[in-house]
Amino acid sequence: MKNKKLFDIANDVINLEIKALQKLKKNINLSFCKAVVKISKCQSKVILCGVGKSGLIASKIAATLASVGTPSFNLAASEASHGDLGMISKNDILILISNSGQTSELKNIIQYANRNKILLIGIVSKKESILYKASDIKLLIPRVDEAGGIIPTSSTTSQLALGDALAIATMNYKKFGKLDFKKLHPAGTLGTQLRTVEDIMITGNKIPFVRENLHVKKALQILSKKKLGFLLIQNKKKITVGIITDGQIRRFSEKKENLYDLSLKDIMTKNPVSINKDSLAVKALSLMSDKKITSLCVHGNKNKRKTIGILHIHTLLQSSIN
Repeated sequence: MKNKKLFDIANDVINLEIKALQKLKKNINLSFCKAVVKISKCQSKVILCGVGKSGLIASKIAATLASVGTPSFNLAASEASHGDLGMISKNDILILISNSGQTSELKNIIQYANRNKILLIGIVSKKESILYKASDIKLLIPRVDEAGGIIPTSSTTSQLALGDALAIATMNYKKFGKLDFKKLHPAGTLGTQLRTVEDIMITGNKIPFVRENLHVKKALQILSKKKLGFLLIQNKKKITVGIITDGQIRRFSEKKENLYDLSLKDIMTKNPVSINKDSLAVKALSLMSDKKITSLCVHGNKNKRKTIGILHIHTLLQSSIN
């Protein structure tokens, strides 16, 4: 078979699926909105189920919903009638996916849901089907032409797109934000990029706090002990008023013979740069780069001069923040 023929087949498949999505877009109605509200307010689990290719789509939608804050899992239709119906409770929401809506494996599940008054959302393309008639919320997918004439392709693309739309709409309805997402994705690139300053900052006794009246000679001893290359300077009210680095001290020592007799308040850099604990770590790295500094004070939401942690460039790099 020549390459041109293969290209033509690929284009035909993609065009069919584009047409299916265009039809689906026109078919979104109030039922979709009702489904989003019910899913968002569900106090238990959202259970998805389908047969064959629709079962694979159900598994993907369940995973997407779970990843954006809606507890969900996929129920194997073939196992449901052999005891797994017990996984479904009365407070759950059941989403059944079937192109025909007549698949025999789903009939027992439909009956169980209706008998126990479990909210049933049907994703189906045939109004005359058992699934459509039995569903509390009916999400009708337009009938489409399948690629190759018989293989579920355009229909499963529509099912997947509708599932993604449900997940993203639910995420927004629940105001599920970046910080929430980060909690559920601690590993991988996304989790790393969504880490906050609070996740990686240095706290407690490790923060090199000193008083502003401390003499430089004593400060050098503390600087060597803490091994961070800088000291944070506080006043009597424990408000951060300055910062001093070992580099600054070395530069001052070249100019002043009596440096050791000076107090830190005489040579410190006043009002050090501070960042909110809820800021993304990547923002902290960018701030360091812009200011050409290697450390940041960290504050809470009330007082920028009340330091609750510190962030060092080495900590950011060790955490793979870039």
